[in-house]
Amino acid sequence: HIRASAKLVAFNTEQAGKAIKVWSKGTFASCRKKDQLCTVSAMFVLVFHQVSTCYHREVRLWDSRMLSSSVSSASLGTSMSHCLTDTATRGVAMVPKVALDVMSCEVMRVLQLTDSCIVPISYQVPRKEFHEDLYPDTVGTTPAMSAEEWWKGGNKQVKALNKLIQCSHCLTPSSSSAVPSRSPSSTSGLSSGFLPSPSQSAKAIQRPTSKFRHIQGAVMHRDTHITNLRGLNLTTPGECDGFCVNRQRVAVPLAISGGQIGIFERSQPGRLPETALSTIQNSVNVVDLSWDPFDTHRLAVAGDDAKIRVWQVPEGGLKETLTEPEVILQGHTEKIYSIKFHPLASGLLVSSSYDLTVRLWNLESGEQVKLLTGHQDQVFGMAWSPDGKLLATVCKDGKVRIYDPRKSTAPVQEGPGPEGQRGARAVWVCEGKYLLVSGFDSRSERVLYLYSADSLSSGAIASTSIDISPSTLIPFYDPDTSVVILTAKGDTRVHIYEMFPQDPYFIECSSFNSPEPHKGLAFLPKTECNVRDVEIAVGLLLTKTTIEPVAFRVPRVKKEFFQDDVYTDTAVCWEPALTASAWLSGSNGQHKKISLKPKDMTPVSEAPKEAPVRKYLPSSVYLEEKTDEQKKEELLSAMVAKLGNMDDPLPQESFEGVDEDEWVSE
Repeated sequence: HIRASAKLVAFNTEQAGKAIKVWSKGTFASCRKKDQLCTVSAMFVLVFHQVSTCYHREVRLWDSRMLSSSVSSASLGTSMSHCLTDTATRGVAMVPKVALDVMSCEVMRVLQLTDSCIVPISYQVPRKEFHEDLYPDTVGTTPAMSAEEWWKGGNKQVKALNKLIQCSHCLTPSSSSAVPSRSPSSTSGLSSGFLPSPSQSAKAIQRPTSKFRHIQGAVMHRDTHITNLRGLNLTTPGECDGFCVNRQRVAVPLAISGGQIGIFERSQPGRLPETALSTIQNSVNVVDLSWDPFDTHRLAVAGDDAKIRVWQVPEGGLKETLTEPEVILQGHTEKIYSIKFHPLASGLLVSSSYDLTVRLWNLESGEQVKLLTGHQDQVFGMAWSPDGKLLATVCKDGKVRIYDPRKSTAPVQEGPGPEGQRGARAVWVCEGKYLLVSGFDSRSERVLYLYSADSLSSGAIASTSIDISPSTLIPFYDPDTSVVILTAKGDTRVHIYEMFPQDPYFIECSSFNSPEPHKGLAFLPKTECNVRDVEIAVGLLLTKTTIEPVAFRVPRVKKEFFQDDVYTDTAVCWEPALTASAWLSGSNGQHKKISLKPKDMTPVSEAPKEAPVRKYLPSSVYLEEKTDEQKKEELLSAMVAKLGNMDDPLPQESFEGVDEDEWVSE
């Protein structure tokens, strides 16, 4: 039942003569009339009307206090906004108001029923944040009275929901601390549409907002690309990222006998020559490779002969093929899975192998310094904690482990890992308090698992499903923004999430899609970001024939100011905090930090405040009814203004000609 107000809308239909029924505990009243008003009670009015035999559809507005004629009408299909659907509609249902995404200014959502699926269709007002004028108090979900009370003459009103608690996505009108809605690229489905309980509402008020929900990824100009790559090795193991980069150069495994590696200078973009390139000849197939974070010339390469070769690339890049490594690390008895440099101490490298051991190497002495045990199967991934004290591993035996290599060769913590056995990766997030693992569930669906670093045995405290794909997602985490960027070899989509140390833990941001499947994505240090374009991350995308820089930008209006809320002081991760021997002896350190603010930019927090300007007219202006004469007058005035003043001189009249005597007659 719809309670009648001063005015109501009645829809014309082609099928006249339908029945109106009012039910109450088995009894009902009905009336069946054609082309007439059918009144069930003084408060309910509905019109069935067939306009003409041509089935012209229109909407009419009636005043329930004076039903002799309609107040206004509008033909469907004329000048009004509309939505074109891809498939035929079998039915439409409106989603309750409490389920709308108010932070995206969604004012209505309907579900379209087709022959094979149910499609949500969203109607949004193009505004940037929550606006109070769009969301007056809405009708609640608790009935005002029972059917018997209504039959006895009751006229209670349904209690309205306050606009601030009708949706758990918002806190206060136009507030920057409002909770974000699910992003348009979300694959997790629609909101439930049910009103949260008071405890849930209180909890929702404390949920954080995302600054990076609308992050945009874009491939940089072609002038920055390295093109005409040939003979890439596209079959590197799943534990390998596919290639590696640093500020100066890129290392890419090649599908050439002898385990050759191409080294490309970032300062020399463009098309590579057709002639043979100078390479690193590793002599055996490349399993994994990694640049030293503190030496842009040092490259560590793990081979399938259980050895790690460390190469020194000369200044300016390769001029000739390298055949002799700087040092060879031997100790593993079977093929190596992966290698990782220590994030703080110089000259420290960790490796995992098919012999089910994890070994720590000192590159200065060329010796093994630690041997970690406890794995029962293949080690999928390793990750150093941000402070460099702990090492996390995720294993095919279904366990996630944390080691303190300087204190024990056995894990100090152990907990249940991903159920799927296709592969997994790990990265520390939220200042090292949590461990993020990307893996698979029992149904082979890609899932992100979040663990508390203090209680692995309790299992994952939160998880979110991504999609179904055979490749393992490789995570990159930016500690300055708490944004994690994930993609896999062979994917076209790059997933982006913002991480939080409390509920909701994951907030999905806009994703980036490459035009063709990429073979890897590796990221550069934060100093490579252009802060004037509000870039928070810059990576290199490897395809079959190119290396393309990709920038991830945050859309901001006042880009002339330094966005100090986005750019916190960043760690100088390219300089070591301590030596390998100091770390092994028990010392700890941390990177110093620097500001990314250019000297000629003012922080946005210090920008002068502007007086608010109302950009939108009130709805009453648009709803004001105009006569046909007024509309014709406005149209004529607009046409005259477009044509201009007929008395104005023409442009050619101001041109200077030539004198008459300069004309030559033939």
